[in-house]
Amino acid sequence: MNILHIDSSILEDQSVSRKLSAAVVAKLTALEPGASVVYRDLSRSPLPQLSTANAAALDPATPSETDEVRALQLAVAQVLDADTLVIGAPMYNFSVPAQLKSWLDALAVPGKTFSYETGVPQGLLGAKRVIIASSRGGVYSPESPMAALEHHESYLRAFFGFLGVTRLEFVRAEGMKMGVEQAENAVAGALEQVAQLRAA
Repeated sequence: MNILHIDSSILEDQSVSRKLSAAVVAKLTALEPGASVVYRDLSRSPLPQLSTANAAALDPATPSETDEVRALQLAVAQVLDADTLVIGAPMYNFSVPAQLKSWLDALAVPGKTFSYETGVPQGLLGAKRVIIASSRGGVYSPESPMAALEHHESYLRAFFGFLGVTRLEFVRAEGMKMGVEQAENAVAGALEQVAQLRAA
């Protein structure tokens, strides 16, 4: 099994999403001792945002002529090579961090990760497993008064669904800014979710 491990939090060692994504990878490699892991830290090494200058990277036939194009094409290649994606995704301002959004933008490549050949969008990543390590300062679950502001996990579900992913799992710690006890319980609950993960 090939695992692509992505982190995006700016909080370094204080990050809950980093702690959870590392726990997920540790669990998966314990279940699959022969697994290989490729790690990317999007906070320390962000991808360039898409622009008119580098949008050609979305064309699979485009030569890798610039560092930006090569970086974007490498991001896609790493995803295509992976069997499982583990993504640390904190909520920032009701959605995903900008650096994670830039990485996701790079993945939406016609002919590589989705296709319009049949006249309707068809995702091409259906064989992959995606596990999101989610952390949120407040509580945004469906029964919460804040649910209408949740554009974080809902966006990730929509994006990966568009790319054909059907094995999308969330390990979630929320309410991290709502007191020490709430935060400790949330992390403990998320780590229990990690403990329940099964092999691919």
